[in-house]
Amino acid sequence: MPARSYAFFDLDHTLLPFDTQALFCNFVLHREPWRVLLHALFVPVALGRACGLVSTATAKRAFLSYLRGMSRERLAEYAHEFASVCVPRWAYPDLRAEILRHKHQNRILVLNTASPDFYAREIAHVLGFDYCIATRFEIGRKFPGMPRLVTGNNKHEAKIVAMEEAVPGLTELTEKERANCWSYSDSAADLPLLEYAGYGVLIHPSGSLAAIGRQRDWAILRPERPYRTKAGDMLRVVLQMFGLHPE
Repeated sequence: MPARSYAFFDLDHTLLPFDTQALFCNFVLHREPWRVLLHALFVPVALGRACGLVSTATAKRAFLSYLRGMSRERLAEYAHEFASVCVPRWAYPDLRAEILRHKHQNRILVLNTASPDFYAREIAHVLGFDYCIATRFEIGRKFPGMPRLVTGNNKHEAKIVAMEEAVPGLTELTEKERANCWSYSDSAADLPLLEYAGYGVLIHPSGSLAAIGRQRDWAILRPERPYRTKAGDMLRVVLQMFGLHPE
């Protein structure tokens, strides 16, 4: 039996230069501008998060209030169109080349992200992944104001637990097979994912994460971004939240 090998990819700021939650919001608001008014439901939660009174998971649920009342069918249409139109435009060419390289080397591709599953699955399909692990929401026939999480926020060690449950063969990997796997991320929150594979690749890491990467001999990629600083990134988030950013 040939040796098994996998490549694991984070999504936000790893495959794309943006937070895809804000980018998807921008996409929806270009089509239904009135939904920007629903951000009023998110404001008190955002203030609570800024003061440390609200968890990241709760803030994530509240941010999605701009989708309130949308039918499951329309949400699915938007998610498909978003993945088909916006993701190819913004995805880093360098990372798409890495995906193709791993495909040619017969690795199993896993997208493992904290982003919502209802559009992450579509992104995984468009980019050619074999599996998608994402934060799962209960939606129902109409999108609720505060959708419930099915199993919690898919971050940190939760990514490993969810991935091992969903992807066949991972828990049976030998040490030699694990050494031939690859992980890609921009964030220290993904250290469990990066350490899961023999090869780690950091995308525009912070200074502290880059230092960890140098100690562990991880590669660093710095593909060209549409902004130069963290402030530039935050400005893009604000524009996207109000539907004012190009698609």
